[in-house]
Formats: sequence, C-alpha cells, structure tokens
Amino acid sequence: QVQLVESGGGLVQAGDSLRLSCAASGRTFSNYHMGWFRQAPGKEREFVAAISWGGRSTYYEDSVKGRFSISRDNAKNTVFLQMNSLKPEDTAVYYCAAKSRYTYLSTRDDYADWGQGTQVTVSS
Repeated sequence: QVQLVESGGGLVQAGDSLRLSCAASGRTFSNYHMGWFRQAPGKEREFVAAISWGGRSTYYEDSVKGRFSISRDNAKNTVFLQMNSLKPEDTAVYYCAAKSRYTYLSTRDDYADWGQGTQVTVSS
C-alpha cells in the first residue's frame, strides 16, 4: 500500500491558478500510475487526469483539457496537478490515487490507494 498526502488546495477566484501536489510514501513511487479525481458536493467522484508510471502517457477529462496539466517527479515521489483558468465548476475536493504500473492506466476510479483529499474552491 502506498500512502498519499495531497496539498495545495485553497480558495481562489475564477481565472486564477493553483498547483496541487501529492506526496507518496511507503512503496516505490515509480511502480505506480497516478490519477487525480474530484468530488463536488452532491455529485459523484469523477476522473480529472492520470499519468503513467514513467510520465509518458497522460489522460484528461474533457472539461479540463487545455487548462490542467498532470506531471510527476519520481525522484521526489510526487505527482502534481497544475490548474489554470479555474472556473467555479472546478470547485471540489481533489484526490490523488495510485494503481500498480502492471495494470492499465485508467480513467476509472479503480485505483487501489487514495489520499485524504484537498479542497479547491473557485469563486466567481
């Protein structure tokens, strides 16, 4: 099991940027694909972005393409989510998640390990 701790959330205005970080520990970070998900009040958790274990492949949910960017630093055991041009509809708790590199890179919430989440609130 890998332990995940998100940080970087906060309250911003529409059009602002935030950079979320997720620090991993407990296992070899490069053995995991990583994903970001979010859950808004009263809504189902949804996929945001994913990155393969080596960083070569990335996936994005359609509404964040061109605004969000996922990256990772395997030397620092950290995955990032750069969020630009934020909109009120991006308001949610953001979670990072990990799954084995020996499984397929997924946009579904079939990840094995999850962080506790960080709140992002975008005001209009």
